[in-house]
Amino acid sequence: MPEYDYIIIGAGSAGCVLANRLSEDPSNQVLILEAGPMDHQLMVHIPAGVYHAYKDPSINWNYKSEPEPGCDGRRIDLPRGKVIGGSSSINSMVYMRGHPMDYDRWANKFGLADWTFAQCLPYFKRCESSDRGENTWRGGNGPLGVTRGTLENPLFDALYLAGEQSGQGTSDDLNGFKPEGIARLDSTTRNGRRCSAAVAHLKPALKRANLTLTTRAVTRRIIIEGSRASGIEYEKNGQVRQAHASRAVLVCCGAIKSPQLLMLSGIGPADYLKSMGITPLVDLPGVGQNLQDHLSIISAFYCKKAVTLHTLARPLTKLSTGLKWLTSRSGVGASNIWEMGGFVYGNTDAAHPNLQYHFAPVYSQWQGRRIQLKQGYVLDCDQLRPKSRGEVKLHSDDPHDRPAAHFNYLSHPDDTQELIEALRVMQDLLTQPAFDEFRGERIQPAPDLDSDSDLEAWVRAYATTDYHPCGTCRMGNDGMAVVDAQMQVRGIDNLRVIDASVMPDIVSGNLNAPIQMMAERATDYLLGKPQLPLEQAPFHFQK
Repeated sequence: MPEYDYIIIGAGSAGCVLANRLSEDPSNQVLILEAGPMDHQLMVHIPAGVYHAYKDPSINWNYKSEPEPGCDGRRIDLPRGKVIGGSSSINSMVYMRGHPMDYDRWANKFGLADWTFAQCLPYFKRCESSDRGENTWRGGNGPLGVTRGTLENPLFDALYLAGEQSGQGTSDDLNGFKPEGIARLDSTTRNGRRCSAAVAHLKPALKRANLTLTTRAVTRRIIIEGSRASGIEYEKNGQVRQAHASRAVLVCCGAIKSPQLLMLSGIGPADYLKSMGITPLVDLPGVGQNLQDHLSIISAFYCKKAVTLHTLARPLTKLSTGLKWLTSRSGVGASNIWEMGGFVYGNTDAAHPNLQYHFAPVYSQWQGRRIQLKQGYVLDCDQLRPKSRGEVKLHSDDPHDRPAAHFNYLSHPDDTQELIEALRVMQDLLTQPAFDEFRGERIQPAPDLDSDSDLEAWVRAYATTDYHPCGTCRMGNDGMAVVDAQMQVRGIDNLRVIDASVMPDIVSGNLNAPIQMMAERATDYLLGKPQLPLEQAPFHFQK
């Protein structure tokens, strides 16, 4: 059996960070396994090609949720990256940390005293190289490229002005002093290219002789000897193989597949595992529970002026855009399109913004794997802190079988009410005078929908996910916690889960940046290094 110090399962956002940091010491032998291929597809690296990458079945697990009763029984799309870089190689590249109060809530609500924002901020900064430059809130020398949006479009200007006119506010930096209002967003890009976790962390580290990457390798189970994880069993090219880890097995498969792997390995709710024909080795009832996500809705309008990006669908425009990107890494091809957004309040009870906007100066519709662009604009809105909770189960004990993700969207009545409120504040924003010269007929929701009952029915029929599942192997100290504050699996040595599944509560923003921050912290835990000194940065709060 090949011997390593550390085995990392999953070369996604967390796994790439771990591979880089753990292999910095040449005495550490590190193996990282990825079920997908290398990121050779060109569309992975062109920011505007995101939706080609997102629908590519060769690099996406292309899961769906189980039928969701709260969403008219629909099965919601659940894309997950199946390529080095994981979902950071197919996502929309928005870099958002969440609100400082999210992490303070982890500390206070779940007894995770080491997870205040002041303790997390130095790790965000260590990971990041922002084109805004290093300051109190920002890192300037980290491996992850972060770039402020620069695409010029009059609809972006209109949105910013509408933020002022509506009273929803504006901000210079949503990851800086004022984490609320309408603003230009940051993206994980560098020099006009996607800066995935693989590009930022893994590929530079692959030059080291002590780091081994194995792609197209499906991990079947974690090998448990007594109360210790000693290695893994995986499959590659139809052959079942094993590898031994002397220091730690690190599970970085994400909120959907990490609980699946734990359960396949005999770690989870004992009675449930028995019912699935799996011998329970560690009884952890919280494995697969506490599933959370950001449910998302849109408001879209036709545009009276031809200033939108709908012409990108035309062959000649597409060709010229691609050529400009290939020759200079500039133009629309270097944009992730969702360059504007914001954090706002949907009601006066929220302690901090409970809704997140992403805005695109084009309206798109899917037709199978093809995207159709129209002369319009769209405001996407996420519900940031939903109260509904779901679970991840198994369909079988076959590691090739897809997990069963039951999100239970809108099972809590407050979530439905919050999304009705969201539609109203979105309408308020998009009907400000700033949009008068552009605004045509409303596309979604249909123009005649206005009552609470009509809007609720529309939400249940059309709400979808913004692809931020988390929480299924959560940190904590109680009986439903799966890992402790250092992401060590409870009741077993040499095994940690390090990915979005360990979040006890979902953060108020996109998850990619927090996951990389958490992996940065985990490397110091693993290597026995002291945590970075906490940093108390000032923040604006409306309340």
